[in-house]
Amino acid sequence: MIGGVVALFTLYSSLCTNIMPKYVAGLIKDIPSGTRKIVELAERSIGIFNVDGVFYALRNLCPHQGGPLCQGRQTGFLEAETPGDFVYTRHGEMLRCPWHGWQFDITTGRAWIDPERIRTRKYSVSVESGEGLAAEDIPSAAETYDVSIDQQYVVIDIP
Repeated sequence: MIGGVVALFTLYSSLCTNIMPKYVAGLIKDIPSGTRKIVELAERSIGIFNVDGVFYALRNLCPHQGGPLCQGRQTGFLEAETPGDFVYTRHGEMLRCPWHGWQFDITTGRAWIDPERIRTRKYSVSVESGEGLAAEDIPSAAETYDVSIDQQYVVIDIP
């Protein structure tokens, strides 16, 4: 709980500057650290990831051949400054497509192999007051819950 106030996630399109319509995707407690939740919103499949308490959202569509990207394995990097001196970094920040193994950075949506040209749609995530959600008319893709000080919701803006 953040300061006794219901917290919300709002996803804004990283490719548009306009604020998009909001959709309730579920409760924050349903996406504990190290996990993901795939939701269908506005006729789009979107994966919401919790990486060490930071939330990211990506379109569940691999640009290679349309595979279910967000169902892939979450990994990190094995790096070495000198031969044999390995360090595992960026734990849980990389996503590997289950169809052909293409890798994407969860934090940016960009492909590891060619980050300037290949990417999947990324939505940024912010935290909002649950009181604001109760006052707005927001479509729900999740079960309907009574808004109270004890619950935290995930809300997504979709273009």
